[in-house]
Amino acid sequence: MNFHEIKVRVRYAETDKMGVVYHGNYAQYFEMGRVEWLRNLGLSYAFMEEQGIMLPVVQLTLNYKKPARYDDLLTVRTILKKRASVKIEFDYEIYNERGELLTTGYSMLVFVDMKTGRPVLPPDYVLQAISESNNGKV
Repeated sequence: MNFHEIKVRVRYAETDKMGVVYHGNYAQYFEMGRVEWLRNLGLSYAFMEEQGIMLPVVQLTLNYKKPARYDDLLTVRTILKKRASVKIEFDYEIYNERGELLTTGYSMLVFVDMKTGRPVLPPDYVLQAISESNNGKV
């Protein structure tokens, strides 16, 4: 499976005075989607960190199409875009309950060895989980 969806209810604290989701919160929605995408593969950031691997975000792009508002139930779709040597790339789509596309995004993360701080190839267990979930396709 190259995508995964989660539901997120917009909390009051995530909005500005106009009741619209503050732009900085979309990065958190994307992170929530990524974490659950990994969990759906049987992986977690915590496990990777225990194995000495970090996955910092090195690029993030957001495109706002329509506002999300307080109490909206959002669907965050996380899509594996590209898996390369030391990086992994995701696209994101956020929809409201009416199925309207509100926001799109993109992120690139790099596999980093926690001891050296240097980029490394993805661990075999990550590649295997992705391959098994996609029947070998990315």
